[in-house]
Order: sequence, then C-alpha cells, then structure tokens
Amino acid sequence: MIIAAASLLITIIVYVAAKRIYKQKNHMLLSPIILTPVVLIILLTVTRTSYDDYNAGAHWLSDMLGPATIAFAIPLSKHYDLIKKHAAQIIVSVLSGSATAVASSLWLAKGLGLNEKITYSLIPHSATTPIAMNVSQSIGGIPTITAVAVMITGIFGSLIGPPLIRLFRIRNAVAQGVLLGTSAHGAGTSKAFELGSISGTVSSVSMILAAVITLFLTPLVLGH
Repeated sequence: MIIAAASLLITIIVYVAAKRIYKQKNHMLLSPIILTPVVLIILLTVTRTSYDDYNAGAHWLSDMLGPATIAFAIPLSKHYDLIKKHAAQIIVSVLSGSATAVASSLWLAKGLGLNEKITYSLIPHSATTPIAMNVSQSIGGIPTITAVAVMITGIFGSLIGPPLIRLFRIRNAVAQGVLLGTSAHGAGTSKAFELGSISGTVSSVSMILAAVITLFLTPLVLGH
C-alpha cells in the first residue's frame, strides 16, 4: 500500500518537475513525455521496485487516459465553425493518414518477418492507446505490445512533427493539427496545443477520427 501510494506521488512529482524543466529549456529531448519515463525507469531500477508494485499505484493515472482523451473534445465548442468549414479536408486527410499507417505497418512487419501476433499488435499503433489496445485484442494481437508501440509512436511523432512543420513551412494551423493528431495521437495533440489553440483543437479531432477509422479499417484490411 505504501509503495503504491509512493509510486503515484513520485510519478506526479517527476512529471511536474519535467514540465518546469521543459518550460525553461524548451529542448525536445527534455520533453516531459521523454524525461518522465526515463527518470521513473532509473528510479525503479535503482530501488529494485517491480513494475507490478509500481503500477499498483500508478495505474490510477493510466486509468485516466480514456477520460482525458474524451476531454480533448472540449475545445471543439470554441472552434466549431472552423472545424465545420474544413470538415471535408480534415476527414480526407485523416482517412489517408490512417490508411497509410495501417498498410505501412502491415507491410513493414511482414517485410521484417515478424510473426502474426506481433504484426497484429503493431498495426493499430497510430490510434490512441485505449482504442489501439482494443483493436489489437480483437484481431489477435498482444495489447501490452500495442501500448508500447503507441507510446513510441506518440513520442517519436511529437518530436519530429514540429521540425517537419518548420522544414516544410506548414503555417496553416488546421494542417498542423491534422499532421500531429493523425500521426502522434495524444502526445501529438499535446504538442499541437503548444503551437496554438486551433492546431490543438484540430489535432484532437484528428486523433479521435484516426482512432475510429483505425477501429473499423484494421479488421477490413486483415479480412477479420
């Protein structure tokens, strides 16, 4: 009980500290989504605390992922007219991105000779964690591997997304939001809100659309 409570408290403290460091330094390698897990892994290793003991308390934070994802829809009320105006472009873009993510994951996994379970675990990696894990389980994948793949995708996408936006001079807030929300789900959406409220709102919509599209598209691609 003490370890569980300590795990929850330490995770929150480390995350808050990581956010303050990132706010001061603003370097992508110091992003809270990278710094927090690295520090926690080091702490668990040094103290020889098992993941099960840690997760006994920290799982409360994981359980909030679903409600937090839904909460991304709140800014919609503020930018509803803008979303409605660009609805067709957003839907087509997210559909294209999600289809590409599913197809490329399947192609890459088969090219690397991965077994069926691992392949099915990786395919829904571009959807947000709760839906990705459900899709993985329904098609015969391993949800825990899917969760790791989703986390890596989110971190990687949120790191390379802003540099790509600058490199290709993507100044349109809607385009920025679609890019980050479709490719990097929750982590990307968090990064999109740093760019602006419109980018963040469009990213949250794109993330939800990508999850729904992946949910229906994956079984069709696999013939399930």
